[in-house]
Amino acid sequence: MRVIAGEAKGFRLKGPPSTGTRPMADKIKGALFSMLGSLGVEPDRVLDLYAGTGNIGIEALSRGASWADFVEQNAAACAVIRTNLTHTRFDRSARVHHLPVAAYLSRVEPPYDLVVMDPPYADPEILPTLERVGRSALVQSGSVVAIGHSPRIQLPERTGLLERIRERCHGDSCFSVYEVSTTEADEPAIP
Repeated sequence: MRVIAGEAKGFRLKGPPSTGTRPMADKIKGALFSMLGSLGVEPDRVLDLYAGTGNIGIEALSRGASWADFVEQNAAACAVIRTNLTHTRFDRSARVHHLPVAAYLSRVEPPYDLVVMDPPYADPEILPTLERVGRSALVQSGSVVAIGHSPRIQLPERTGLLERIRERCHGDSCFSVYEVSTTEADEPAIP
């Protein structure tokens, strides 16, 4: 696992502390950032939810983001993120939050340009969490939300204020990219 582009290109990142953490593969991460680039997404503030090793948020920092918040509930994984931030010299441009994603979503922070979610594929809270992100003060009109998921998970085209603008699958890994719009979908909210 390494940083694939930008200021820290080529830096190797420390891997997950356990087999329970599944970082996004470099190939998938490259495809995601390529897609974001083709959409004109050049985020300044990034939120990396279910951060694991910090792989995705660090890639965003390397590509020009000025700030990233990393949210991870596993203490050992938080230590790995801090190590990777120090190694890539982005430790002054980031903050690691050791708490569950649901707790972070209730905070009032300035909005983010890009929110990345890479939850465990078996997480039954994927859809409700996606809905909560779209309704939170952490995003505003024009913010982009990217979510990694299994191809067996069917995510909606619209949910609340989020509208899917792209979806790509590579083998057993998919990601969907949503944009926050100013009009709410005419469908019931996910409970």
